[in-house]
Amino acid sequence: MTTAPATPKAPRGPSLPATVTPALLERLAARVSASPDAARVTTTAPYTGAPLADLPVSTPSDVEAAFARARTAQRQWAATPVAERKKILLRYHDLVLARQDEALDLMQAENGKTRRDAFLEILDIGIVSRYYARNAATYLRPKRRRGAGPLLTHTTELRHPKGVVTVISPWNYPLSMAAGDTIAALMAGNAVVQKPDTQTGLTALWSMDLMYEAGLPRDVWQMVIGRGSSIGAALMDNADYMMFTGSTATGRQIAADAGRRLIGASLELGGKNPMIVLADADIDKAAEGAVAACFPSAGQLCVSVERLYVAESVRDRFVAAFVARTKKLRIGAGYDFGYDVGSLTTPAQLDTVTTHIADATAKGATILAGGRARPDLGPLFHEPTILTDVTPDMTLYDHETFGPVVSIHPFRDEEEAISLANASSYGLNASVWSRNGARGRAVAARVHAGTVNVNEAFAAAWGSVDAPMGGMGDSGLGRRHGADGILKYTEAQTVAHQRIQGFTPPAGLHPEKWAILLTRSLKLLKAAGLR
Repeated sequence: MTTAPATPKAPRGPSLPATVTPALLERLAARVSASPDAARVTTTAPYTGAPLADLPVSTPSDVEAAFARARTAQRQWAATPVAERKKILLRYHDLVLARQDEALDLMQAENGKTRRDAFLEILDIGIVSRYYARNAATYLRPKRRRGAGPLLTHTTELRHPKGVVTVISPWNYPLSMAAGDTIAALMAGNAVVQKPDTQTGLTALWSMDLMYEAGLPRDVWQMVIGRGSSIGAALMDNADYMMFTGSTATGRQIAADAGRRLIGASLELGGKNPMIVLADADIDKAAEGAVAACFPSAGQLCVSVERLYVAESVRDRFVAAFVARTKKLRIGAGYDFGYDVGSLTTPAQLDTVTTHIADATAKGATILAGGRARPDLGPLFHEPTILTDVTPDMTLYDHETFGPVVSIHPFRDEEEAISLANASSYGLNASVWSRNGARGRAVAARVHAGTVNVNEAFAAAWGSVDAPMGGMGDSGLGRRHGADGILKYTEAQTVAHQRIQGFTPPAGLHPEKWAILLTRSLKLLKAAGLR
């Protein structure tokens, strides 16, 4: 008697939306800079575990060729007036908004996040593209600087593009991180060779494809796919500047390699972000804010909160409100706005989450909400989890989980709250809650983090794109957004034109008398209040 083979089970979760067609996937895959006979890699959909995309894998030689093309294209692009670059970027802005359904579907298919979390990336890129389109000319134009000698020295600061920038972007925010950092580099006159994380390569390729549709000249932005262990050296060795978002360990290596080559690097790395709820906080708003701070994109967000410090006098009220709101969150997979929390993206992230929780509970932590994986919803789902009684011997006490997990800790007074918040090698983002805005801002100023939000989770600082955003300590170096976000992609040059008289004595004047004259001039300038 023979047994018939088991019929494969259909993947749990929704099927791909109609916008994610084979034709779209084929077109995007063709955008990868790789040889026609390149090896292929298959990505999977987090919602179901089913195969999603078949992408060509770039080799070091492919990377070298991409940089060669980029250098040729960059020379013409750098000569393109900023006003023309602006027009392209504004067309891109309009295309992103008009075609957002494609991007939302791709992001959800590749990353597993909810539609509302994916939409925040559309919003982000709309804001960033408009900002740099409108402001790049101001940041990049020649600027008169005070000369060495009043009236005698005409000094100008010029800004030149670095050349070809390497952008390495992560999987957790595949549109924001792929396009957001590239936009500023392009507006500064650079070409870009980018390596997105393979898991979310489609979203990055979609963004690049749209930029070409908006009018970007050929080869100014190119995309390679592959493991860092294979093509990372080629990306570093050919770059004129390195923009990296990812782990602290990899960031340290990139910083060392950039130092060896004497090129600049901007690194946004890990975080173990704190939220402080002061005794005078509006408890309902703070609890609602904590949900928004801890669980967007299933906690896979560099600026999300993993440490929650609450004043002892309001702890019980806050915990009750926070737990109640967390338990009401709708978890699930759907290509609509029906869910609050989506899937984790990779098996490795699910393993980290479950391992951290298991370690904490084995050592005495208490679960107030969540705590379980949800294979009934999909292979990588996990409940939003709140822990208390977390101690320093537990892994998640000071190690980044990067998942929907937060620990709650009490504090006695403001000084202890600030001390606890700063007791970390990281310093990316923080949140402070108080009814008194001045008090909240004063506490915020003492928190060791690159961005601190008062009565908001992270969107206030992130969305303030005219202000710099980045990390302190192990959370990285360099800044995106604002003037810093575009000027880092440029070389500053000073051109000083000396007129009439230089700094050597005029003919016939003894050097000693010249020195006396210059000394008197310095004293007069000080007396006149001139710098």
